[in-house]
Amino acid sequence: MNLVIAEKPSVARSIAAVIGAAEKQNGYWQGGGYLVSWCIGHLVSFAEAGQYDEKYCKWRYEDLPILPQPWQFIVPDEKKQQFEIVRSLLNRPDVDSVTAATDAGREGELIFRFVYQMAGCTKPVKRLWISSMEDAAIREGFANLRPDSDYDALYQSALCRAKADWLVGINATRLFSVLYHKTLTVGRVQTPTLKMLVDRDAKILRFQKEKYYTVGIHSGSLKADSGRIADAETANSLKEKCTGAVAVCTSVKREKKTEQPPKLYDLTTLQREANRLFGFTAKQTLDYAQQLYEKKLLTYPRTDSQYLTEDMGQTAQHLASDLLGLLPFAQGLALTAEVGRVLNSKKVSDHHAIIPTAEFVKQGFAGLAESECKLMNLVCSKLLCAIAAPHEYETVTAVFSCAGNEFTAKGKTVLVPGWKEIDQRFRSTLKADGEEETEAMNTLPELVEGQTFSVTADILEHFTSPPKAYTEDTLLSAMERAGTEDMPEDAERKGLGTPATRAAILEKLVQMGFVQRKGKQLVPTKDGINLAVVLPKSLTSPVLTAEWENRLTEIAKGNADADEFMAEIEAQVRQLVKTYSCISADKQNLFQSERVIIGKCPRCSENVYEGKKNFYCGNRSCQFVMWKNDRFFEQRKKAFTPKIAAALLKNGKAKVKGLYSEKTGKTYDATVLLADTGGKYVNYRVERKE
Repeated sequence: MNLVIAEKPSVARSIAAVIGAAEKQNGYWQGGGYLVSWCIGHLVSFAEAGQYDEKYCKWRYEDLPILPQPWQFIVPDEKKQQFEIVRSLLNRPDVDSVTAATDAGREGELIFRFVYQMAGCTKPVKRLWISSMEDAAIREGFANLRPDSDYDALYQSALCRAKADWLVGINATRLFSVLYHKTLTVGRVQTPTLKMLVDRDAKILRFQKEKYYTVGIHSGSLKADSGRIADAETANSLKEKCTGAVAVCTSVKREKKTEQPPKLYDLTTLQREANRLFGFTAKQTLDYAQQLYEKKLLTYPRTDSQYLTEDMGQTAQHLASDLLGLLPFAQGLALTAEVGRVLNSKKVSDHHAIIPTAEFVKQGFAGLAESECKLMNLVCSKLLCAIAAPHEYETVTAVFSCAGNEFTAKGKTVLVPGWKEIDQRFRSTLKADGEEETEAMNTLPELVEGQTFSVTADILEHFTSPPKAYTEDTLLSAMERAGTEDMPEDAERKGLGTPATRAAILEKLVQMGFVQRKGKQLVPTKDGINLAVVLPKSLTSPVLTAEWENRLTEIAKGNADADEFMAEIEAQVRQLVKTYSCISADKQNLFQSERVIIGKCPRCSENVYEGKKNFYCGNRSCQFVMWKNDRFFEQRKKAFTPKIAAALLKNGKAKVKGLYSEKTGKTYDATVLLADTGGKYVNYRVERKE
């Protein structure tokens, strides 16, 4: 009997259906000589610090650094039931072999190995490695299982990544939280990402707007512009000289150019474009792509490759011709598919680029949510663009001389639309949720050198633009490129994090209150700025983290030593704790939030402040407090707002609209009175309007 362990119940169900394990049991499927069970993400995790020693339950500087030896593991309470099912299956006497079918990547390997080891299993293991959940791909994967020992180096890389993140996260978080008296979450990838946001924010704040001018000369449809002019006086003088003067065409330069088709999507480029066109966050895009993968409509999304393997040429060819009939924007399109351009086995490591599946061609968009339809359209249009003809155009640059000054006019003519025709057709189907990029076309009249024109002139006033705040699109791009200029040319993996982890990093920064979303923009908060400023370069430098990521890739390939890597991480953590033993008194209050004063306490006249759950008196010996979830307001389905609290404190009463009556089921307006008896609880009553 072979036991197959998948990462999620939905994946287990798909695998079970293909290999004939049709009989549903408690926590697994059975049949055809197979048992198919599943994890729920990480069934086994690293133990909390307190499990190593009770003293670590409290956060104290003198207990740092925490360096587990040996490492301990736990099964979280909410996952114990499924772990016990998997453990008992692994140890069943009739199970003689195991198939690791968790997601085919670094994290999936870690998930399987932790469960296998925690269960004390020693049975032989083979690895299922697939890039699509289609039935044919699953069957082919089972026909080509490989010994799991082939992935030992990948597991070592995953283990190093997890341990390094734990060590840096636990120690740096506790260290700086203790020093600054506030929980300050520090992470190997999230902190350098925060620093990038803070640096960009500082550039925007420091930016000084500068005014400049250009002079334009016109003759009929022809318009040419001067270069940048610093002051109005010079611009005015030039305008006057040119008005009514004659301009001579001194040069006409024509250049034929070719714009090659884009590459296919890896996860990061998909997340970037979905953010730019649809406003999806990186996490939303990953979630939608994962759902489509599990529905067998999309290939494996957590990939860092933009190519297909060389044996997939026919697959891509068939997909492209089928999509032409399926996609509304591709109707009537003449496409000569050049699939060779997207095939390169050397540039595919774990998984090939993201493309639609043959199953999607059969099923189409039926039953998909709007967000899933958008993402499928995006992936389909990219495949068609990537194998279409190059976009060819001609640029014309004409230079004119007028009143002793040079003026330039630029034009562009499309010769072969190529892949851009597909792209424009797709973009024309988008509604207002994208910032549709329409390319301005400027066709110049026929020009020859020596040609003269009588011209008029005008002045345009311009301002220099500040750097733009990051969006998820531009930040993901920056994370991908972070530190690359300081990395060796042949470094395979550069940048911050991996395609699979970047979305979670951005979400965590927002969740922790260090970054906020303003529309599509990501902007650091005051706490985020302070944190990036007080942390050492070793934690905020994208170069160091990018170097880690590259080392982890080298470990996965068997070219670097895992123990050596971990020894360096431990040394770094020790040095960090030693260096930051104390901070000055004035810095200790850096993260203390400014309390919002709501009014004066009716009992002792001290300030009343707003807390998360209440409005409380700042005098500790006074017990006056008004709770936001007070039954009086909850029964009347009314939020107890700071505005109502301020009015009650100032006047003893507040006019409130839309109070709900349980008796009549209707709402009414009334005055609420503060009825403070001086006891533990504050009372309120309604002075109803007649």
